[in-house]
Amino acid sequence: MATIHINNDICIKCGRCARICPSGIFNQEKRNSTVYLQHPESCIICGHCVAVCPTSSITHSDFPPEKIHTIDKTLLPSPEQVMLLCKARRSNRAFSSRQIPEEYLNQILEAAHRAPTASNLQQIEFTLITNPDKLHRVTAYTVEIFSRLAKKLNNPMLKPILRMIIPNVYQSLPYFHRLKKAYDEGKDPILRGATGLILIHSPKESRFGCQDANLAYQNGSLMAESLGVNQFYTGFVCVAIKQDRHNKLAEELGIKGTIHAGMALGMPDFRFPNYIDKKEIRVTRIE
Repeated sequence: MATIHINNDICIKCGRCARICPSGIFNQEKRNSTVYLQHPESCIICGHCVAVCPTSSITHSDFPPEKIHTIDKTLLPSPEQVMLLCKARRSNRAFSSRQIPEEYLNQILEAAHRAPTASNLQQIEFTLITNPDKLHRVTAYTVEIFSRLAKKLNNPMLKPILRMIIPNVYQSLPYFHRLKKAYDEGKDPILRGATGLILIHSPKESRFGCQDANLAYQNGSLMAESLGVNQFYTGFVCVAIKQDRHNKLAEELGIKGTIHAGMALGMPDFRFPNYIDKKEIRVTRIE
């Protein structure tokens, strides 16, 4: 259990900790009154209290001084810069054969790790693959799963039933065949020649693993864009994993848990000089 203490000698009673604590551990009866602790055993170790305190009045056993860092807000990007990064970010599959610098991979992983998680459980884990044989195995596995699915969909005994249960999947059947054909021709229709792959996973018992993993992906994706590293979401791999009841890919890679998201990475052959407008934004405002 975390040990938390408030130094009332330097506390200015601003009440920020009481307003921000998700577990309601910090309490303030009225404005400018003394802040006190209640049920500290409920702490989820999010660190909001020590991060928000303007006078360093709060000490927390999980966040000693060396883990608390002052934010230099002059280094933060402007809203315009953040928006431009979002507009510039694309799923660029035109990879070169150059290896991704190790420091870039570490920065992408760190950014992904920094994403918020439900109840601050921080159960998300990452598997980084740069071995060409392992990358090829991920592609082969994905094509195998889709080939088996295509065979099942074409089974004359199952076809009438499947058309009733999952009619939309038949729209994808020609694409499954194209994937297999491209793979048989020696192409990589899944990872597209990526030199790196980050699989994002959580323990099987994690209730919010999928949501947490995809939040992590988005952080990592934007960091990759800022570093000039091409990336795309490995949707085919993720769909194949969901179709595999035996969890074969995770087992082969030594992953204990459920894979929720993946990011294929590589240095660019070229970069996009332009961004384009999306369809009109659809927003329903309820006031």
